[in-house]
Amino acid sequence: MVYHIVMWNFKEEIEECKKTELKADMAVHLKELVGKVPGLLTVDFVENPIPSSTHEIALVTTMEKAEDVKVYATHPDHVYVADHFVRPYVCQRACLDYER
Repeated sequence: MVYHIVMWNFKEEIEECKKTELKADMAVHLKELVGKVPGLLTVDFVENPIPSSTHEIALVTTMEKAEDVKVYATHPDHVYVADHFVRPYVCQRACLDYER
């Protein structure tokens, strides 16, 4: 099994009062990718990390095999969600992929 973890912070111009709505939209649309993207097994969206965290939100996914990370990254449904619900609002992306 492969874990794909991505963390972000919101861009400075995103108002605090807007973040809750944006997080909810991100979570819904990212979770809907399960069953659409081959090899994508689970999606968990972290909306409320504890205060010691360095990032405001995170995506934790599991995939069948390492090759599925590339399939996920380029899949049209994922690209659409990323381009419309995530990338316009975030910065300081960090990513970690590992296999267990």
